Amino acid sequence: MAETMFLLNPGWTDDQGGPWYCPAGAVVEGVLSFYPQLRTELEITYVDHPRPRPAVIEQVGEDHQSCPILVLDGAFDWPEAHTAPTGRRFLQDEAIIPYLAARYGIGLPHP
Repeated sequence: MAETMFLLNPGWTDDQGGPWYCPAGAVVEGVLSFYPQLRTELEITYVDHPRPRPAVIEQVGEDHQSCPILVLDGAFDWPEAHTAPTGRRFLQDEAIIPYLAARYGIGLPHP
C-alpha cells in the first residue's frame, strides 16, 4: 500500500471570495515539482475544498480533514506523526516535508 497524499484543488471560492489556493499545499506542490520521483512513490489524490471530504475522512476521520495531509503506510517509523481514530498515522501541512526527506532522500528547505 502506497502512502497517500491529499492536496486541495486550487481555484476555489468561498464566502470570503476567491479564487483561492492552499498556501501549505503550494509548498508541498513545489517540493513535488523539485522531486518528481515522489509522484511515483506516493498516491496523490486531489480533493475539492468544501467539506466534508469523504476520501480524507475514510483514511483519518472527520476531525482531520485539513489538507495537505500525508497518510503513512507504516513502513517507516516517524514519531512526529499523529494517530487518527482510524488507527492510521498521518502528517499535515509542512510537517510532511521532513518526513519525505528522511524516507525518500529528498532535500530539506534551507534554514
